[in-house]
Amino acid sequence: MLRRLQVLLHITRAHLIARRYFVVNGFDGALTMLGLLVGFSVSETTQLPVVINACLGAAIALGVSGVSSAYISESAEKRHELRELERAMIADLGQSTYGHGARVLPLVIALVNGSAPLVISFLIIVPLWMAQASLPLPAEPLHAAQATALVTMFLLGVYLGRISGTFWLWAGLRTLLVAAVTALLVYLVSPR
Repeated sequence: MLRRLQVLLHITRAHLIARRYFVVNGFDGALTMLGLLVGFSVSETTQLPVVINACLGAAIALGVSGVSSAYISESAEKRHELRELERAMIADLGQSTYGHGARVLPLVIALVNGSAPLVISFLIIVPLWMAQASLPLPAEPLHAAQATALVTMFLLGVYLGRISGTFWLWAGLRTLLVAAVTALLVYLVSPR
């Protein structure tokens, strides 16, 4: 089953789409969590259960949005591609490997698209859960979670640098700059 999925991903080049979706939505998840955490840091309400619930709500919403939007758009695109190929070949490809891929791959891509912000958001929330469980942290829970978000953003940049063949450090610093600008904007517009 896994081998067949790999073949489908390869012949339809959907692995490139899935990789792009993972990074884009992972980026969205990390920035959303960072924005929430900075917003809570500058507000007077920093009760841990409130922060965790808000972050969980946003993470779940990002995951559901990612799955549903990607499935709807990718299934439409794959059906269109299949029809175009069938017209060009003057043949019904519904039962072919390509036809099977056109039906299965939108689901795979949707799961990647939705799981990226969800998993990355959960990773960023780990320090908050640790604090709630009274486990020791090297910093205040909100600051530790913000640091986790920044490290995650940097690592996403490093990954993008490796994909594009650019210097990993510059790629990581570029995404870190985006995170810093986001945090600064949230800080500046937050009423205090």
